[in-house]
Amino acid sequence: MAELPPEDRIALGTYFGVGCFTAVAGFFGGGMIAVLVAKVIGGFRGCQPPEGLPACDWEKYMIVGALIGVVGLPLVSIMRLRGRRS
Repeated sequence: MAELPPEDRIALGTYFGVGCFTAVAGFFGGGMIAVLVAKVIGGFRGCQPPEGLPACDWEKYMIVGALIGVVGLPLVSIMRLRGRRS
């Protein structure tokens, strides 16, 4: 198996680091934004969330938003990073 040139090894490490960092940020950020969307939609529906919870059905929205964030933010970040390197 052929070894990668040093500049490609550095780029691969950079992409891996950026991807891991932004995956964590995307998970939590996407989840929080989705819970805000759940709160707004619950307000339009007239739903009263149980005591201590932010919104009705918040967990369904949070899971979808977190999955979108964990994939979307690293994808966009790496695409922007690769665009600068070319």
